[in-house]
Amino acid sequence: MALRGIRGAIAVKKNSKKEILGATKKLLKKLIAVNEIKAPDVASAIFSVTADLNAEFPAIAAREELGWLYTPLLCVNEIPVPGSLKRCIRVLIHINTTKKQAELKNVYLGEAKKLRPDLKTEERGLYYLSNS
Repeated sequence: MALRGIRGAIAVKKNSKKEILGATKKLLKKLIAVNEIKAPDVASAIFSVTADLNAEFPAIAAREELGWLYTPLLCVNEIPVPGSLKRCIRVLIHINTTKKQAELKNVYLGEAKKLRPDLKTEERGLYYLSNS
């Protein structure tokens, strides 16, 4: 087994506890589904939010909704680069897996799809999903 990283991001419409937790849960569920992640294989996760999101910690969704009670989770602020996507939640999940890095799929939902225009094909490890 190797320790691998998987990325994902989603933007929310407003800074509210409900929006942050709902969007984080949606993003994590997509990442879990497309990568066939099992909870015991998750080594840790780092969540970042833009400075305009402070109504709740995204890690709460992983703990309360997915049961990642003993998984080390960390929430940090994203660097406020001028012109960057607003109200954005990002995650980097570290998993123990036998898969190669190129087999893992990163998930960018809704407006967050524009964060990685350099990686547009599944062959390069990026998995774009629609707003749903």
